[in-house]
Amino acid sequence: MPNAPVEAKVKAASTGAFLAGLAVAMLNAVAADNSLLGPLPAWLQAPLLALVPAGLAWLGGYQARHTPRV
Repeated sequence: MPNAPVEAKVKAASTGAFLAGLAVAMLNAVAADNSLLGPLPAWLQAPLLALVPAGLAWLGGYQARHTPRV
């Protein structure tokens, strides 16, 4: 099945992860001195940055419609 279409859930999840990562990178470039996550404890900042794109990818994949297989 190398020419099988990509399922909508995969497209939604990967697009969500890409856009979330891009948003985090842009915010980091604008607020380069940790002021964005400053109120959070240091031990929570790194897991939060890793979980936000993953959570949005999961949500996008969960909400997208299933592509029926032919």
